[in-house]
Amino acid sequence: MRTSYDVIVVGARCAGAPTAMLLARKGYRVLLVDRAGFPSDTVSTHLVHPPGVAALARWGLLDDLVRTGCPPIERYAFDFGPFHLEGRPRPVDGCATAYAPRRTVLDTMLVDAAHRAGAEVRERFTVDGLVVDHGRVVGVRGRSRAGASVVERARVVIGADGWSSRVARMVGAEEYLAKPALQWSSYTYWRDLPVDGFETFIRPHRGGAALPTNDGLTLLIVGWPVAEAAAYKADVEGNYLRTLDLVPDLAERVRAATRVERFSGGNVPNLFRTPFGPGWALVGDAGYVRDPITAQGMSDAFRDAERCVAALDEAFTGVRPFDEALADYQRSRDEAVMGMYGFTTELATLAPPPPALQAVLAAAAGEPAAMDDFASVVAGVLPPGEFFMARTALPTAV
Repeated sequence: MRTSYDVIVVGARCAGAPTAMLLARKGYRVLLVDRAGFPSDTVSTHLVHPPGVAALARWGLLDDLVRTGCPPIERYAFDFGPFHLEGRPRPVDGCATAYAPRRTVLDTMLVDAAHRAGAEVRERFTVDGLVVDHGRVVGVRGRSRAGASVVERARVVIGADGWSSRVARMVGAEEYLAKPALQWSSYTYWRDLPVDGFETFIRPHRGGAALPTNDGLTLLIVGWPVAEAAAYKADVEGNYLRTLDLVPDLAERVRAATRVERFSGGNVPNLFRTPFGPGWALVGDAGYVRDPITAQGMSDAFRDAERCVAALDEAFTGVRPFDEALADYQRSRDEAVMGMYGFTTELATLAPPPPALQAVLAAAAGEPAAMDDFASVVAGVLPPGEFFMARTALPTAV
């Protein structure tokens, strides 16, 4: 019945592995488990915006990422059809560059960092249930890669197991501000497809993005409204290519390139979950998920890892009670993302921008400072409200 660990983290990807690493660096005994083995892939557009890159730099991992050969992304380009914007995000702690590492690369790097920090890592470990004592989560029940059933106990169990989190379901985490899935996305990888940074396009009821990744490949994703998902899936490759024909320059480059992997994709809901309760917490998509159209997921996961660890450290050391520290974690998370949540879910409808918004964006086109600011919005550096409130003062945007 003894407590073997301070924390058990369920899920070892871009939310769970940093959480385990940071806790272990503080001297806590941490068990990090995942049903996958590493390296392994997962559905992801895998763009890390400058705030996430700044986190990697703080953790001493940015040089490790650079050594993988993942190309830096310094330019954000937005093709709205009638007008184009391109800019560079504002720096965060000196970092103004983004990266789009393959998840086979990034997740393995993060798991290795957690192990080096002192966390115990168990791959191919399936969590079947939680151990609850008098209403408080005190551990997990699971199976090792050999199939043996085990029970492990901890002061806190953290769910970092994605938007369909089993931990969140098992504890009954409350959902709020929920919106349905809005977009169906499909992507694959291409060789010999040149792109200049992070290239996106928006057309009425269609969208897409291209970005360079490891091994000289380019990830290219297209999106349709979720209401048209069945029609899209009836001919994935044909509809993918027909969507690219809406952007002739990009379509021409794709015709000269070679597809090297199968199509992947799907959709996700948009929602917040209360990220803590008696003996448990949630980080990353397990606690807050939004459409991938603005690619905030990994940077958000890194932020959550740091803030959750800070709150748990306060609770473990007696600085504040657990509920008080974790409630502040929830408040700070929600405040940090609320504007982007609204912006992302509006953009993910793929509906034509209303005239007032089109006027704001058209007025920004060709103005370097304004385009840098819009790039900063998409990068998660500048709150959307600040950008749009400032730009509506322009005479051309009235």
